Amino acid sequence: MPNIAELNKKDYFCALKKLSLFGAMGSGKPGLSNTFLTNIMKHITLHGTAREKGRKSSIKSIRREGHVPCVLYGNGIENVLFSVDARELKALTHTPNSYIVDLDIDGKSYLAVMHELQFHPVTDNTIHVDFLAISADKPVSIDVPLNIFGNCAGVKAGGKLLIEARKLRVSGLPDQIPDVLDIDITNLKLGKQIVAGDLSFEGIQIVSPKTTGVCTVKHTRAAMAAAEDTEAAAEAAPAQ
Repeated sequence: MPNIAELNKKDYFCALKKLSLFGAMGSGKPGLSNTFLTNIMKHITLHGTAREKGRKSSIKSIRREGHVPCVLYGNGIENVLFSVDARELKALTHTPNSYIVDLDIDGKSYLAVMHELQFHPVTDNTIHVDFLAISADKPVSIDVPLNIFGNCAGVKAGGKLLIEARKLRVSGLPDQIPDVLDIDITNLKLGKQIVAGDLSFEGIQIVSPKTTGVCTVKHTRAAMAAAEDTEAAAEAAPAQ
């Protein structure tokens, strides 16, 4: 798969045509518009300071100084204990976006993804972060935000669109994972649903459960009334 970020405009749109969704989502019929990968996931840089394993009092001291205790592990490395400025960390923890993380710990560089967060039960401040070390040449699993777009056929027919998921978990090489998953719902009809198992993207795999709901077009009273009126009118019409 080509790196879309490096393509010229002509090749870019050719590549987009190949990144299509096969079949109709949730309907078993052809016709739903293509789904595309358009941007490779962005990186974010965090600067950390190495720390030693200590007692709870030392951890509390780190937090009082405005830092968040962190740990990095995985990919065959020994656990690395460090802390990050809480204000800098918010760019990663307080956003709907997902990022590949470039960690700089006392001048030593690591590639990582955020693995687990702990929040204070009262203040909701981040109190600890686990990072998973990754490699540029090995697949990684990460949650990717969804961008659901299109003038939905089911909504035009009087239905109500319900968004059931904001992110899906995918697996792929770091330079193949997209910034968002673009999902075109133009042809999604009334009463139909998109689930994770309906989606297919070149270069990555959806690892969320196949039954994970993405969005549904629900029937509304107005839509059902309109359907009943249409049916009644058809029955009342004289035979030709």
